[in-house]
Amino acid sequence: MKQHSSNFIYGTIASGRSFLWAICALALLLLAGCGGNPSTGEEDGLITVDVTKSYPEKEFVLQDLFDIEYVPLETTEEFLTTRWVLDISSHYILTMNLREGELFLFDRATGKGVKKICRRGEGPEEYLHAANAVIDEERDEIFVDDGMRRRFLVYDLEGNFKRSFKTIDHSVIMNVRNFNQKYLLCQDDYKIGNMNSKLTFFLISKENGQRKGIEIPYSNRISNWVWKIVSEDFVYSNNTDNCQIIPYGTKWYLMEPSADTVYALQKDLSLKPFLVREPSVQGMDPVVFLFPCMLTKDYCFMQSVEKFWDFDANEGFPRKDLVYDKREGKIYECVLQNADYEGQELNLLVKAFTQEVAFQFGLDPADLIEAHAAGQLSGRLQEIASTLDEEDNPVILIAKYKK
Repeated sequence: MKQHSSNFIYGTIASGRSFLWAICALALLLLAGCGGNPSTGEEDGLITVDVTKSYPEKEFVLQDLFDIEYVPLETTEEFLTTRWVLDISSHYILTMNLREGELFLFDRATGKGVKKICRRGEGPEEYLHAANAVIDEERDEIFVDDGMRRRFLVYDLEGNFKRSFKTIDHSVIMNVRNFNQKYLLCQDDYKIGNMNSKLTFFLISKENGQRKGIEIPYSNRISNWVWKIVSEDFVYSNNTDNCQIIPYGTKWYLMEPSADTVYALQKDLSLKPFLVREPSVQGMDPVVFLFPCMLTKDYCFMQSVEKFWDFDANEGFPRKDLVYDKREGKIYECVLQNADYEGQELNLLVKAFTQEVAFQFGLDPADLIEAHAAGQLSGRLQEIASTLDEEDNPVILIAKYKK
């Protein structure tokens, strides 16, 4: 079946009848009991969130939580890109033009264009579609996920081909992260065309593509995709688009849509329960997912998303931004404001790439110019907006963890 996505932009253990699930639930209760108050965060026990409850509202200012960088991407005839950021490393921002298949490396400090890479084609050293890409500065390599042909191609930072390796035939990789020197951390999606998938997360060797699965317990497989079958040969589809891999500190937090527990993946590849949602996702109709979005020392920001999309109206996935205050042991509905942009409330549908960067998103030049004219901007953002043209490349907001 051909598929069409409506969204090109881009993110309590189930009480089952089986003995295995009863043991899992008991184990989690014991873990929470050993850790102290189960509502005081990862170090002291499990965070528990009821996705059906209403919570009082609490406002936050972005700059109180994170250090903010604004990077205006250089605009030239050669460097014309979109807000689609694929990766951010220590020195580079990697973006893509979906239609042309061009990859762009920008200097993170200055926003200057460094390298344009276009290896789109059908040859053995080319990709049909760059679904994902990751920078590894230590190896001087870019890993490009050629999703249509189920393989990765590896280039140096100049765009020269180095090697390629296959993934498994039924994988539909949605997110890739630079896990460590040896492995990429990948998120597979359960959707039409991938109905045999059992694991959502796995590691792939950077050298040869050898795969290590990360098993998170659940009973029945649940997808965060919805689809509308138009004919035997055509399907409309869309997904919640929330990031399911959240890096923080030395850990990677993994959200499996079919499970009620979010786990922290440790350096030794062991899993530690971090957050438990209730009621169980296995018994909900309609399903409401709970995605962690970003973490700080004192807070866990989350987003609940109802699994519903109206293809005729082209709208849906009702969302609610939540935050867990580790110090108070309380949950609030979250309103996040940008002190540099009056009136801008930030949606927690954001993506993170490294343990340094909490999240990033692109700011449209036309919107910034309009906000500047209205006197809504201040500081560095005001300075940047005063020099912009509507046809310029986006300005990338990077929220870094405070040191």
